[in-house]
Amino acid sequence: MPVKRVEASTAITVVEVSQGEATFRLMGETPLIQEAVGEKARRELLLPSGRKNATERATTLKHNPREEFAASAYLMKDGPTRLGMPATAFKDALRTAALDLAGVSKTEIGRLTYVVGDMVPIWGVPEVLMSIVRSADMNHTPVVRTRPIIPRWAAQVTVRFVRPKMTESAIARLLVAAGMTVGIGGWRQEKGSGNYGMFRIATPDDDKEFREIVAQGGRVAQEEALRNPSAFDEATSQLLEWYESEVDARRLKGAGV
Repeated sequence: MPVKRVEASTAITVVEVSQGEATFRLMGETPLIQEAVGEKARRELLLPSGRKNATERATTLKHNPREEFAASAYLMKDGPTRLGMPATAFKDALRTAALDLAGVSKTEIGRLTYVVGDMVPIWGVPEVLMSIVRSADMNHTPVVRTRPIIPRWAAQVTVRFVRPKMTESAIARLLVAAGMTVGIGGWRQEKGSGNYGMFRIATPDDDKEFREIVAQGGRVAQEEALRNPSAFDEATSQLLEWYESEVDARRLKGAGV
């Protein structure tokens, strides 16, 4: 009679995991462009207003640069700053940076890291940027976009990660790569044609500049800049000045705008 063979049981080994956390001060290397979807645009997506007739189009402002400027800012309800950036912007930068580094994958970084908070405070004074961009329609129609741009900015980001797969030094290397090759915000380095939103990890040599940006670009200064913004460049200054004078002139002519 054959003897029944008993297989030796194989124990499953599970590596013990824990959560690490590291906080980094970031310094903007290039200006940061914000492009939040404004309340008016969100309402239009939810309940479109319908087509306007010729009279309505002739007597209605197509753009209001100052309103569009404020509406495109990522705003924080409370905290040390009025401006922020979604935490997912920094996480996406980490994930995308992994594509250019050997030994890590974008999906894996997404599972193993978490940027704390819904919004990350951004220090710095916003200015108005008016740009000619191509829309996403079939003809790529040129349109004027008005957005806030922060020439000098800083942030403080806290990243939680899974040990032992990730370490603080690995997160730091990813952040360095993300700041150089990806960036955050509009027309960022990742897009290829733009180079905005680049950043670096602040070093002890950056401490004075970091504290200066924090002192001069906090909530009070940002709220004032959102109410009374300055133009970022000469092209914006000229276009904004022409627009406002033309609106006044048309009002005088009874254009109804």
